[in-house]
Amino acid sequence: MLDIKFMRENPDIVKENIKKKFQDAKLPLVDEAIELDRKFRESKSRADSLRADRNRISKEIGGLMAKGMRDEAEKVKAKVAEIAAELKELEEKEVELAAELKKRMQVIPNIIADTVPIGKDDSENVELERFGEPVVPDYEIPYHVDIMESFNGIDLDAARKTSGNGFYYLRGDIARLHSAILSYARDFMIDRGFTYYVPPFMIRSEVVTGVMSFAEMENMMYKIEGEDLYLIGTSEHSMIGKFIDTILPESELPQTLTSYSPCFRKEVGAHGIEERGVYRIHQFEKQEMIVVCKPEESDKWYDVLWNNTVDFFRSLDIPVRTLECCSGDLADLKVKSLDVEAWSPRQQKYFEVGSCSNLGDAQARRLGIRIKGENGNYFAHTLNNTVVAPPRMLIAFLENNLNADGTVNIPEPLRMYMGGKDKITK
Repeated sequence: MLDIKFMRENPDIVKENIKKKFQDAKLPLVDEAIELDRKFRESKSRADSLRADRNRISKEIGGLMAKGMRDEAEKVKAKVAEIAAELKELEEKEVELAAELKKRMQVIPNIIADTVPIGKDDSENVELERFGEPVVPDYEIPYHVDIMESFNGIDLDAARKTSGNGFYYLRGDIARLHSAILSYARDFMIDRGFTYYVPPFMIRSEVVTGVMSFAEMENMMYKIEGEDLYLIGTSEHSMIGKFIDTILPESELPQTLTSYSPCFRKEVGAHGIEERGVYRIHQFEKQEMIVVCKPEESDKWYDVLWNNTVDFFRSLDIPVRTLECCSGDLADLKVKSLDVEAWSPRQQKYFEVGSCSNLGDAQARRLGIRIKGENGNYFAHTLNNTVVAPPRMLIAFLENNLNADGTVNIPEPLRMYMGGKDKITK
């Protein structure tokens, strides 16, 4: 959410930013918000003036009564009552104006970074760099579900009976590999100085609307019927929410956190749910990284975060590349975002396995996350990035480590979590 003062002083910048994101339908919201803000401030100014008048006049009543001037005192009381009635109307008006203003402010997109490429959708994202040599072996790489089934490691049919499409049972060595990847990701991030968390898997609506845009919320979140609770789509939601209405001393920054959670997503939209596969599903698990820092440090931490993901995948011999997300592919709260994509030998192309985002002070403004500085309090910057999200990551892992005989190599970092095995065999 933008600073309304910034919007008042720079409406053209805000409108140009909306155009860069190809959301022209939102352009009228800028003038509407500015007008609502004007009315709100006028109403508040009038109310403050009336309160001062009421306090001043009220003091006269006692003096008049003491002098026996009851008629004059009654007139003053009537005047106080008139002021009170007008104040009540103004206070109700302020609440309505504040609600209407907030409604518009929450859908006006954040100002994107100057470095963000301009484009309408993810087809116009820009490749930045490749890490590792993508290899296409001289033997066939089967579909990822077929690889898992060859080890008796997945049961989609049973999951379809219990839960429907978008769910799965993992078992045996494939289930163990899934857990091993998460355990390695946890320790990988702890070794890099991040504090490990397991957060709540449900959050209240005020946190949901604080960490994400309404469009994301509608397409992602599952609501618990009859309660003010939502299932999280990623642990970032709980972890950023942890700081709601807090003032952090500068000496305690940056906060560098890594968290495990299951993730629940509707997956509403063009992509839909796969009938047979684990790429786009309703339930998965993820290791995340989150940073809360001073504004001047957020660009540095952005680079640290996405490099952590690249290093993690490269430690498992998986080639990856980075993509700068274009303006039209950015969620409204994001200043900039970078996707990490892993190489798929079967498809002979890269696919997304993680996303790193700098949200500036957007989440902090919504949730009231401030920093206590020498010259007063100011809003923090928040960032998040995926370490790893199996079972999607299993696709990249299995394809890149599959041998011609159908066995799968286990890289050195995972062996301690797999009972010392260096291969998965049928």
